[in-house]
Amino acid sequence: MDLFGYASQEERKKEEPLAARMRPSTLEEVVGQQHIIGKGRLLYRAIKADKLGSILFYGPPGTGKTTLARVIANSTSAEFRQVNATIAGKKDLEQVVDQAKSLYGAYGKRTILFIDEIHRFNKAQQDFLLPHVEDGTVVLIGATTENPYFEVNSALLSRSRIFELKPLTKEDIVTLIQRALDDPFKGVAAQMVQMDQDAIDFLANASDGDARAALNGLELGVLTTERSEDGYIHIDVSVIEECIQKRSLRYDKDGDNHYDTISAFIKSMRGSDPDAALYYLARMIEAGEDVRFISRRIMIAAAEECGNADPRALEIAVNAALAVERVGMPEGQIILAQAATYVACAPKSNASSNGIFLAREEVQKSGNLKIPPYLQDAHYSGAQKLDRGTGYVYPHDYPNHYTYQQYLPDAIKDKRFYLFSDVAYEGRLQKYYEMIGKKDFGKEKK
Repeated sequence: MDLFGYASQEERKKEEPLAARMRPSTLEEVVGQQHIIGKGRLLYRAIKADKLGSILFYGPPGTGKTTLARVIANSTSAEFRQVNATIAGKKDLEQVVDQAKSLYGAYGKRTILFIDEIHRFNKAQQDFLLPHVEDGTVVLIGATTENPYFEVNSALLSRSRIFELKPLTKEDIVTLIQRALDDPFKGVAAQMVQMDQDAIDFLANASDGDARAALNGLELGVLTTERSEDGYIHIDVSVIEECIQKRSLRYDKDGDNHYDTISAFIKSMRGSDPDAALYYLARMIEAGEDVRFISRRIMIAAAEECGNADPRALEIAVNAALAVERVGMPEGQIILAQAATYVACAPKSNASSNGIFLAREEVQKSGNLKIPPYLQDAHYSGAQKLDRGTGYVYPHDYPNHYTYQQYLPDAIKDKRFYLFSDVAYEGRLQKYYEMIGKKDFGKEKK
């Protein structure tokens, strides 16, 4: 490249969007995705050793798929070629393969082929790659936002290792925004930009784990905001709201509004109002509340408010929490809505949750009362000599798998902690409990 070509290339770099300029060039600069590129992880070791096999990066937009490919390009001694499946065809692939064969034959140099949006290739195009990946002509790096198990040929999948990238956390996005604000060469520091902390936080929340969206929002704010009299470009929440077309809800996660909203959400489920539960759920989601926090509150409400009146409420809440963790947002909001409305509409009883508080109160008052000897552990040598387990009655030896036996310590043998309600399924439990309690099954074994 001559001097003029180099100057032209440098000028083009300056004209690149902020998100492109801020792409890391080394592994150490990458933010997030530590589950796959943390020190000691397989991908980290493979990149550092320049011993990369064919891989597929799968994850939402803006999570670093292309960034990792660029890092690999900067770290490898192999020839690095890139195509985008939205515009490339079979002819482009044939050209890359022919050049790869020539390069390896002449110099023994490998070729890494990065295909962005690989799911856009049809079956024939993917099939063309297969023998060249298999014989090592090219090392394939594919990037896709779609599930590769549905969009990539199974034969190609079997020859590649899949790495799933997760949406970046709010903290990751804040780090990237701050890095762009501080960097005078690739970032916007040379333009003398000052950004309010609440604007940074709002942009990080609103970007939903997408680094590109966050940096695009910052750049648009810088380009469309007039410089103030002090010489700085000041960016506040109102500027970012306009740039990303999303309102900032007043929702301080450490302040009153946070606690007021979650309190209203819980009380709406407790009060059997699914509409209010959905409304407060929507407010939290719009404000960027951690979905794991919301999931935890729904699980707690299912156990505390529904209890044994509807044990399925807890099952649904737990499954929803697991599903949201796997699916992520924005689809996770559908799962949270299902769980919240189920808990709101389900029969209510706090008998079981009250029971543990009554029991703990008794333990705090009376201390460690002696456990009846026949209930103590007898699974060790010498237990019988200490009278451990002697006299224990095995309930399954009796009709209905029940016989009366005292389980509480002597001092509180008549205490009751679990006070049944007669609501829904708990009412059925109560009837069964009363039925077995009114009969004496202790006189005769089966």
